[in-house]
Amino acid sequence: MYVIANAWHNVLRNRGRNLLLGAIILVVIVSSVVALLINNTTTSIINDYKGRFGSEVVISPDMEKVREAALSNATGGRVMMRAPQVSNDLLLAFGTSEYLSAAEYTARANVNSEQLSAIDEDKGGGGGPMLGRAGPGGQQVTEPLGTVFYFQLLGNSFDDFESGERTLAEGRFPESVNECVISSDLAQNNGIEVGDAITATGELTAPGAEPDPESEAAAETKLTSYPLKVVGIYDDATAEYGDNMMENAYTNRRNEILTTAETVVAPYTQDWTGISVSATFYLKEPGMLEAFEQEVRAKGLSDEFNVTTNSALYEQVVGPVEAMKGIVLTFMAVVLVFGAVIMSLLSSMAMRERKYEIGVLRAMGMKKGTVSLGLWSEMLMVTGVCLVAGLVIGAFAAQPITNILLQQQIDAATAANSAGAFGAADATGAAGAMGAAPPGAASSMSSGGLRAAPIGGGPAGFNGGGSAGVEPLSEVVISLGLDTALEITCIALVLATLAALIAISRITKYEPIKILMNRD
Repeated sequence: MYVIANAWHNVLRNRGRNLLLGAIILVVIVSSVVALLINNTTTSIINDYKGRFGSEVVISPDMEKVREAALSNATGGRVMMRAPQVSNDLLLAFGTSEYLSAAEYTARANVNSEQLSAIDEDKGGGGGPMLGRAGPGGQQVTEPLGTVFYFQLLGNSFDDFESGERTLAEGRFPESVNECVISSDLAQNNGIEVGDAITATGELTAPGAEPDPESEAAAETKLTSYPLKVVGIYDDATAEYGDNMMENAYTNRRNEILTTAETVVAPYTQDWTGISVSATFYLKEPGMLEAFEQEVRAKGLSDEFNVTTNSALYEQVVGPVEAMKGIVLTFMAVVLVFGAVIMSLLSSMAMRERKYEIGVLRAMGMKKGTVSLGLWSEMLMVTGVCLVAGLVIGAFAAQPITNILLQQQIDAATAANSAGAFGAADATGAAGAMGAAPPGAASSMSSGGLRAAPIGGGPAGFNGGGSAGVEPLSEVVISLGLDTALEITCIALVLATLAALIAISRITKYEPIKILMNRD
């Protein structure tokens, strides 16, 4: 107890020296508080965004290789460029990769049902290849070739509910296989209620079998069956035919039956067409792209496809925060190093002034350990006061500092993205001017190859959720948590102990008689 009391007395007696030392400690602690608060907060945010956002994989045709293949297969001077496609089997196999944080699938099948009468059924159906022929008066008439479908069975297609164009009126959304929701128009037209069972039938086409419009010969097909339970009914405010110019029961959106992707894919047979699958893949981290590409190549992805990641979008969302995190960590490291050096020097200078005092205490019989404990206690008391003040000041200063740094990084990223966009536009224009590829062909390729190309005649565009709906990080809310307070306390104790040990080592190595004989 005497050692502690004497240490406190010495702290008060040497106020000038301790105030200078305390100012250095306070600067170090405040800087560390701000840096660690920003680091810990941004780390948790980045990890959360990585988990939800990941890094979207883009599997797109390599236009140069597609062009080379088209030129090599040209006959009679006619060049036919067709976008290569990724099979359903490969898309499903890619989704099992350990490098993915998520694999989001959508699926579609054309179906009919004996229990349902379609909206606009009198206008006919569609869904298959169309045969053009000359009608009465020489007018061109198109007729379906093969089975006519009146309904579309869509798996994991719920984006309209997020936009508010569709709302669930009764029941719930599908949660397991063979559950579905239908529009209120379709339900009223057929007297369907939540809990009713319906059966939909689809059709698969044999591998390589294509209808021949000239002979009107039907391809080899087999039926699929979907036993469905209606678990929900939704109100539909979407455009009845969307952007489709052809108006019939098949294109009427009120006839869409919504279910899970697993339900639609369940009867899929390898290499048979008729079920359309689209996929969006998200890497756990952008750095895993190379390993993921090697895996999908080994599983059968053709060299005609490029595998890239949307790193620009990832940087737009998380980049500014990661850059800010790097800046504050570097700043904290510099402050800690210089702070430790200055604290050690000030402590050593203070011990030189107190050398005679130490010699008297040692001559009175006080052991080295006791003297060291007293000196260390003085350093801890000064550090403790600075720790409390530093935590308070740092907690208040962290938020405005974060806002300034983050805004600077966002502005820098925005400027870089703008410059990149102008460069890309110039490059595209130059490529078009040199005739690198026909514009129409490039457009059709890109629409079918984004993310992962849809198969089996499915829609070129699809929504996988994921990153498209993730807003860039524009604000980071800082709060002082227990973990950060403990980290700062540990840093303060280590710095105080280091400074005290360096100073004590210079004093206690002398014998008391030598200290008393040399009062300089």
